[in-house]
Amino acid sequence: MIKKVLLCDDEIHILRAAEIKVSRAGYAVRIAHDGQEAWEFIQQDRPDVLVTDVQMPRCDGFELSRRIRNDPAFKDLPILMLTAKGFELAHQEMMEKWGIVAILAKPFSPRELVRRIDQILGVVHATAS
Repeated sequence: MIKKVLLCDDEIHILRAAEIKVSRAGYAVRIAHDGQEAWEFIQQDRPDVLVTDVQMPRCDGFELSRRIRNDPAFKDLPILMLTAKGFELAHQEMMEKWGIVAILAKPFSPRELVRRIDQILGVVHATAS
């Protein structure tokens, strides 16, 4: 079964680059432009992993994470958080407080994003010999 990845960021160029790379890695990708849209998508069709930015309009990554962790149906949804800067909160604190399984700083390599998603989902890609 194809794993589903929800990408959430308000920067369209980041979404498109990530969407292309993650799709090519064999994942079904859906994109959201802010946390509110992502929350609506999660409730409609639960993804296997959420990749979300921290700073977004309407509903930021922290509020989205809080909603997810407070809902028993989604509290174990893996969240990979994207940060635009060396954020004020320490990574360990973000991971503990918000239930974040991984953090990736912008700018990031789309290849690294796929590697992290693979790692979170326990996916191993066959390599040609």
